[in-house]
Amino acid sequence: MKTTLKQLQEMMKQNNINHVWISTPDNINYFSGFYSDPHERVTALYVTNENATLITPNMEINDAKAASELNVIGYLDTENAYEKVQSSIQLSKESTLFIEEEHTTVARQKQMIKHFGIEHFKSIDQIIKDMRNIKTPEEIEILKQAAKYADEAVAIGVKNLKVGITESEVVQIIESHMKKIEGISGMSFSTMVLFGDHAASPHGTPGTRTLEDNEYVLFDLGVIYNGYCSDITRTVAFGTPKALHQEIHAIVTEANQRAIQLVKPGVTIKDIDAAARDYIEEKGYGEYFPHRLGHGLGISVHEFPDISSSNENTLKAGMVFTIEPGIYYPNEVGVRVEDDILVTETGYEILTGYEK
Repeated sequence: MKTTLKQLQEMMKQNNINHVWISTPDNINYFSGFYSDPHERVTALYVTNENATLITPNMEINDAKAASELNVIGYLDTENAYEKVQSSIQLSKESTLFIEEEHTTVARQKQMIKHFGIEHFKSIDQIIKDMRNIKTPEEIEILKQAAKYADEAVAIGVKNLKVGITESEVVQIIESHMKKIEGISGMSFSTMVLFGDHAASPHGTPGTRTLEDNEYVLFDLGVIYNGYCSDITRTVAFGTPKALHQEIHAIVTEANQRAIQLVKPGVTIKDIDAAARDYIEEKGYGEYFPHRLGHGLGISVHEFPDISSSNENTLKAGMVFTIEPGIYYPNEVGVRVEDDILVTETGYEILTGYEK
């Protein structure tokens, strides 16, 4: 049984929680070691104080058993998953089932009411977020290596820049290289390579835009290494971009550094955001920084906590998140500089190392 599952069961005992139904693929993976994207099918992990059961389509039973020591119940595509497992779970009308409210649909909750005979539901979301928020030493080592591979991916992209190459061609080169590395199951998200004015859209889509001399190239990418994600953004000069663009790049890089230097246990998260945001506003570009400063990082590329101006929680040792300020100047240039940051007992460690 995974250590994280034992920790969940201990947390359940402390909080007088007897029944938990986990349904998101990443959380099932976190607690059981089994990952599957079930698409429209039901995959779940049912946890009590003493036991845990994986519910999965029949086609994935062998994979589930290979990945986990837990009891596995399978069902056919022609069967109702909730009806199939109802005799194997320990619920009654008086029971309270803790579910992932942010993931469970109304239709699936109705199925639980019908087949499990229960009426009482509560949310387990925040307890799981708090658990995943503090990484174990083993998780941290994997995240460090994932960040190193993100650095390598940017280096591959930069090495292949040349006049006339398209954004999509650079993406293909990067992903082809990274997916050959043992332990990398894929990219954390769709790799972003944007040239010049095309990068003025924070989430632009790489296409047929060709590279020209003397402009910036924005790389935003990450890999999934042994189940954990990395996420880096670098905005790299190809030739000598014009002075305005260099000025914006310098401002964003400084904002990134100011935010990172504040990181240590006990600091309020919104103050990290303010360190970068206030500097960009001071330089006259506040309206061109339209997104939060960052996000948690782990099994999911975007996870708890939210690194934003509205988050009044404090930093704790073991947290891993991104710091990624940006300025997107319409029809001119887009610059973002992003690092993966680990909160240590005394301060921080920057996991991504590619030059800025």
